[in-house]
Amino acid sequence: QLQASGGGLVQAGDSLRLSCTASGRTFSSYTMGWFRQAPGEERQFVASISRTGRTTLYTDSVKGRFTISRDNAKNTAYLQLSSLKSEDTAVYYCAAVFDYPREATLRRLGEYAFWGQGTLVTVSS
Repeated sequence: QLQASGGGLVQAGDSLRLSCTASGRTFSSYTMGWFRQAPGEERQFVASISRTGRTTLYTDSVKGRFTISRDNAKNTAYLQLSSLKSEDTAVYYCAAVFDYPREATLRRLGEYAFWGQGTLVTVSS
């Protein structure tokens, strides 16, 4: 089970940190990802982090602005959003899957088995 939190209403240029807490299996067994879905659009990949936290992957539009991380001792993954733009407005979902190699990162929606409920980020310009 995944629980996402941290969304809110911010202004362009602001920062926000999203959290995703997992329960069930040992957290370090999960490859984690973040996706987002803007109104009227399909859910899209944002970032992924390997089980160890040493390997990360980002979609091009957020590189240099967003940072994915995890704390396996706290069963939590994070997505730090910085230099936010109006086009970052979306519902953000965390996702997880287990039993992939330790340094694997995943960008395809269908590769993830578990999803959080989503947290809304609204960026006003």
